[in-house]
Amino acid sequence: MDQEKFKQLLSRVDELRRGGSFDLSLEEDLSIAVMNLVSLEEHFFFTGEKTEKSEYFSLLQETREIRKSLLGRMIPAHEGETWCISKHLLAASMRVMEVGTKLLGDGKKEEAEEMFKKAYKIYAMFWGLRLKLIDVAGVKKIKDGQLNVHDKSSDEKKQWTVEDIVEKLVDCCDE
Repeated sequence: MDQEKFKQLLSRVDELRRGGSFDLSLEEDLSIAVMNLVSLEEHFFFTGEKTEKSEYFSLLQETREIRKSLLGRMIPAHEGETWCISKHLLAASMRVMEVGTKLLGDGKKEEAEEMFKKAYKIYAMFWGLRLKLIDVAGVKKIKDGQLNVHDKSSDEKKQWTVEDIVEKLVDCCDE
């Protein structure tokens, strides 16, 4: 980040801090609640499938509605897919944090600390997006049927073969 953009970022952070437009501790609590609600949705799903009891899917739906309403308080006006990005950033942060906790319990302190750093980085990305500190103006929407920006075949009606899927996966993994 160049010096000018960094100054603008610091100015924006200071403006948010002084403006008092929202309670950061309240928002932090809400973000953790959303993380836990996403986890509950997953648990209700897996429990419903494992036990073959559809009551768990009703609980999943109720939990989902609560999660949507709380996330809506944090992300009231969104552009593109920032709503879903926010949800997945929070869910990923929680899962990586849980992996770190399990590693710590297994006595793998260094691995756990690395996971905790990654979980916090993901959580910070959520806040950067939430506070509009991340410039997403240059992010391009991909066409329906495309897996990524490099995918030139966006014909969603075409039946995929196993070879197509493998080709897409290999392309997606090229970082």
